[in-house]
Amino acid sequence: MGNDGLEKAGNPSRIFYLSEIIGAKIILNGIRIGKLADMIVVEKGMPLPHITHLHITCPPGRTSLIVPIDKIVTMTVKAVTIDIESTAAYERSLDNEAMLINDYLLNKKVIDLEKREVSMVYDVKILRVNKNMYVTDVDFSKYGLFRRLGMKWLADLLKIKEKTLPWPSVQPLPPDISNFQDNFNPVNEKLSDIPPVDLAHILEKLNHEQRDIFFHELDAGAAAETFGELDPCIQQEIVSSMDRKLIARLIKEMTPGQAANVLALLGNNEKDELLKALEPALRTKIQSILGQHEQCITDYCTSEILKFHPATSVDDIRDNFKEIAKNKDFITYIYVVDSRDILEGVLDLKELLTADNGTKLKDIMTVSVVSLSLESTMEDAGEMFNRYGLSAIPVTDSSSKLIGVLSYKNIVKLKRSFLD
Repeated sequence: MGNDGLEKAGNPSRIFYLSEIIGAKIILNGIRIGKLADMIVVEKGMPLPHITHLHITCPPGRTSLIVPIDKIVTMTVKAVTIDIESTAAYERSLDNEAMLINDYLLNKKVIDLEKREVSMVYDVKILRVNKNMYVTDVDFSKYGLFRRLGMKWLADLLKIKEKTLPWPSVQPLPPDISNFQDNFNPVNEKLSDIPPVDLAHILEKLNHEQRDIFFHELDAGAAAETFGELDPCIQQEIVSSMDRKLIARLIKEMTPGQAANVLALLGNNEKDELLKALEPALRTKIQSILGQHEQCITDYCTSEILKFHPATSVDDIRDNFKEIAKNKDFITYIYVVDSRDILEGVLDLKELLTADNGTKLKDIMTVSVVSLSLESTMEDAGEMFNRYGLSAIPVTDSSSKLIGVLSYKNIVKLKRSFLD
């Protein structure tokens, strides 16, 4: 077939797109008996998924047909002619384990193992060779989407380019967990070769169910490194459903600091149980770090900071900045407080230096201030630093009085002292 899917004498191979042949008329003995609804595909143990049967829907009141592809006589994008002795012999419902191309791939996410990114499948390329049919490529381009919507002419008009990926370069991520597990193993080694930061990027684009299975199938070393690159919220999701034996394996592959971060996400009973299974030296190291996680942040705060009344002029601070900043532990942010040290706002040094002469702090400060409480732990602080990307976070009491400031550098130094 050419691009229009027409059979041509002497040409044993044809290329079809799934979107163009789904809905094609099914012809038997010159009579239309139904339409092509989908195709059953088998992948395990094969370099390319092999299409084995046609799923044919018939007029209301009649059972669907499951017909082997070797019963196809001719095939175009408009009609498929089959040769069977009778429809009754092929009337049956779909097997629960049957894998349908439409359900299995269209609108599903796949992992591009070469570019290390997740893409959405809009169409599927199918090759028919003699009496065999295979899935060869997936189409994730907008061209494929327009083709599927019956608007290929518009894609051509807009000069949208078609982009396909050969099957060996992708890994489908269907929602059916059993199918996913069965088909994941052939690419396991390839995935483990992808840098952890890229794997984390892929994981963060998946839904919870896909992410959970994906993560469980990585080898322990790759899983441990990838886990450390994930967003803390996603780490929490994964750990909450992770098998405890897997957590134990991961911990043995992690640095003590990474292991402590994982254990900190668990309840006390689970945490203690896992700690008991570790070597004494490693257990002691992790327990020390966990103790720091739970330690009160006020022990690491500084009160040697820049703080001023809202009515203070930027000129006053800039003109005397060298003297004002002398012996201060942290000068990146300027904290705005009232006469009782109640925190009202914050601005950074750049805002101070670029403000117009005569400007009051109250006119340029940010009033929505992220802060920690006296009860916050080092773990709470770490999560907040990761979430907001700040250089320092103020600590306030229940009345919003500024007690001090926790610097990100202090957190880093604290962690590094326990990582080796």
